[in-house]
Amino acid sequence: MLQKLRDKTSGWIVTVILGLLMIPFLFVIDNSYLGGVGAQNVAKVSAPPTWWRSAPGWWPMSLLWEHHEISSNDFRTRFEQARSQASAQQGENFDPRKFESTESKLEVLDQMIDEQVMRLSGEQAGLVISDAAVRETIASIPAFLNQEGKFDGTQYRATLAAGNPPRTPAQFEAQVRESLQTSIIPAALQGAGFVTAADADRLMKLLGETRDVELAALPELPADTAEVTDAQIKAWYDGHTKDFRQPETVSLEYVEINAATLPAATAADEATLRKRYEDEKARFGTQETRLASHILFAADASDAAAMKAAEQKATAIAAQAKAPGADFAALAKANSDDTGSKQGGGDLGWVERGVMVKPFEDALFAMKAGEISGPVKTDFGYHVLQLREIKPGQARSFEEVRDQLAAEQLKADSEGKFSQLSGRLVDEVYKNPSSLTAAAETLKLPVQTVGPFTRETASGIVANPAVLRAAFSDVLTQDGTVSDPIEIAPNHSVMIRVTEHSPEQALPLDKARDQVIAAIRADRTRQASEKAADAVLAKLKAGQTLQAVAAEDKLQVSPLPGLPRTQPVPTPEINRAIFAAAQPAEGKPTYGKVDVQGRYVVFAVNKVTPANLDEVPAEQKQQFKQQLEQLDGMSAAQDFVKNARKRFKVQTEESNL
Repeated sequence: MLQKLRDKTSGWIVTVILGLLMIPFLFVIDNSYLGGVGAQNVAKVSAPPTWWRSAPGWWPMSLLWEHHEISSNDFRTRFEQARSQASAQQGENFDPRKFESTESKLEVLDQMIDEQVMRLSGEQAGLVISDAAVRETIASIPAFLNQEGKFDGTQYRATLAAGNPPRTPAQFEAQVRESLQTSIIPAALQGAGFVTAADADRLMKLLGETRDVELAALPELPADTAEVTDAQIKAWYDGHTKDFRQPETVSLEYVEINAATLPAATAADEATLRKRYEDEKARFGTQETRLASHILFAADASDAAAMKAAEQKATAIAAQAKAPGADFAALAKANSDDTGSKQGGGDLGWVERGVMVKPFEDALFAMKAGEISGPVKTDFGYHVLQLREIKPGQARSFEEVRDQLAAEQLKADSEGKFSQLSGRLVDEVYKNPSSLTAAAETLKLPVQTVGPFTRETASGIVANPAVLRAAFSDVLTQDGTVSDPIEIAPNHSVMIRVTEHSPEQALPLDKARDQVIAAIRADRTRQASEKAADAVLAKLKAGQTLQAVAAEDKLQVSPLPGLPRTQPVPTPEINRAIFAAAQPAEGKPTYGKVDVQGRYVVFAVNKVTPANLDEVPAEQKQQFKQQLEQLDGMSAAQDFVKNARKRFKVQTEESNL
């Protein structure tokens, strides 16, 4: 039977049939096998093999190429890290919905692609990260160092196990090796930046340059009231559609709970206050403290022989310390193993209960002033104790603190009422998450409404950053459900529900008509102002002075001697225009114009004064040169990545982001 089957399935006809059957399967194979981005990846960086730089990139020759892929999981991890950093930096102004934009995702992905480009470049250059370099890097990470600043293997493993996600030492070492492989080339390029002293001096002179300038603002033109035709309106609207957008709006209903507006809590009775006093009596006084010294004979508690030896030494020193005329401080300096107190004669300062380990504390608080005790066994070894002085604790009576207790109890009761009411509101809302009305009626709370409003026009309670973020979140705008309680302030919260939502969209011409007309008239005014500025410049270039033209055209001239380049005065736009102008020839000012919010200003540059480097300290010059070299190194690293990306093949799959 088997032989017959083998005979039937051999020959060129069967080969052709099998070939035809294979064709459909090519369309379901993961695209990564054919040179594309895998189904679970967001990007792939590929480079031809080092032994065949001109290898074609089409399949199946692409199988010879070297590849590094970025998985969806790796991207999501990095994106969440970027989100956490942005949230920490922006605080209440952080908008998670805006951060989820495609632009933000592509920015993070671009950074990850650059890293893989550098990693692949390092591999192709034959760079190898040694085990010693990995160990040295790990040993320098602060999270793995003990209190003495030394690498602690136990702490290292515990920190990795407690991470999110948990990692084994082998996994972390592989991650460190990959990170070093990625960063070795850019780090070397950044450290190799070079700027000559002459170039540094030249740039310092430019940055420290000042200019003597005269400004003449053209008079404000009367408002344009000329007719704007329908054709002009249509043409302007079609050419500036991005300027006429209707922003996203929402309308809300909300229930607010504020402890300050709730009925006042009933004052506590005498019994309640006295019980609170007894429960918290320690708060209303000072604890007994004891001025102590000790001599430590250190030993490992698990080493019986070492503990026995320490006990014997402690017994002998205790006997010496108890002898008449003995100097406890001198004995501590000569014998104590406690480096922190040894040089101070064993002085521990004033000690209160709960500070020392229990055996030490029990012995110390059983002693009398002036007494020496020991040996006392603890996990650190054996101690000889000296109690030098006792400072008794002092307690305040109930009558002295009654008013304080009453105020605290009243505040606690008020907060309790707020918490109870908030909890009941949450419970009622969870019964019907799509409505606030039923829950509010049950608790006899008013439902308030607001809107429609935009992010920019929000006011009152909805202008609170936390409320604003929730109001425009995808969950509330799409599902119509009630939010979780949002804290406005301590003991003040709201729960909101979006009742209407209008996404951002183009503003129809009929609604944008007035804005379009205003824009056309503003542009006419700007053009008229520019024409007037050009007329002034024509007179100046014909040989008239700015003062003469100003007198003729009734312009007000404002001198600005010593205007600095690095400060945005009088405005950033004017400053940039002035320092972009050519340097004046002797006795011949340089003239120019600049648009400031639709109104033109004409300026004259009369003199340019470079920085006097003789007045700059040598240390400052050197620091400036080093900063330029760092910038040069960073630029070189960026150029390297940019050129490498041109040589490599980068593929992305945005649908997997």
